[in-house]
Amino acid sequence: MQRYFVTPAMMSADAVSLEGDDARHLATVMRSKPGDCFIACDGQGREALAKIVQVDKNNIQAQIIEELSSNVEMGWRITVAQSLPKGDKLETVIQKGTEAGAAVFTPFLSARTIVQYDERKEAKRIERWRKIAKEAAEQSHRALIPEVSAVCSWKALLTQFPAYDLILFCYEEEGRKGVGLRDIVEQFQQRERKETTRILIVIGPEGGFTQQEADAAVVAGASLVGLGKRILRTETAALYALACLAYASGELGGMNNG
Repeated sequence: MQRYFVTPAMMSADAVSLEGDDARHLATVMRSKPGDCFIACDGQGREALAKIVQVDKNNIQAQIIEELSSNVEMGWRITVAQSLPKGDKLETVIQKGTEAGAAVFTPFLSARTIVQYDERKEAKRIERWRKIAKEAAEQSHRALIPEVSAVCSWKALLTQFPAYDLILFCYEEEGRKGVGLRDIVEQFQQRERKETTRILIVIGPEGGFTQQEADAAVVAGASLVGLGKRILRTETAALYALACLAYASGELGGMNNG
């Protein structure tokens, strides 16, 4: 069944409306008509089964006939901080990372960032990234739309570290030393038990992080971790780490430690 995210203002106690691209998709692509149903989500955890009452290509009105409950979100709230990669790689990270359960994406600039950042184009890029997150959340039946933050500097990212319970700074040198993500996460689980665990994964650009950045991250509270013995592409690293955390949190079976 088709699933659409709407703003909370468009979803009252007993009715919901679709507008714009979503309305056009449901009306023209899906050829929906009065009496057909879809699932509406407010992006904040509320989901409901809605029956179409009125169809227009730019506006659809529906009646909420049943409140739904799902348990699809990861027990840990995970933010992916990704140094801006070349081309459309960040789009891949956002799309696939949303499917994998990430809650927030924070793009940032680091010493070896290759892409030329243009502030004048930022608004359009962020709008596109947020649209990709929304569509991926709908496709993967998420209850929440991941947040995509504005691009920040390396120094600004460091100031955000205190907001997290665990910061995993992915650094290939640690992989060579045999210090893996699993080791750090297991140590964290032994000492921490919180209702909501906030984890930050920090991923470098194509050229990786400098030693100075790694040192600064540790001073700010991060744990340096490797992602195995192989070198991963920047767009692969975040997804690899998310999969590891999904397993560790109990997402794939066993006791949930979040």
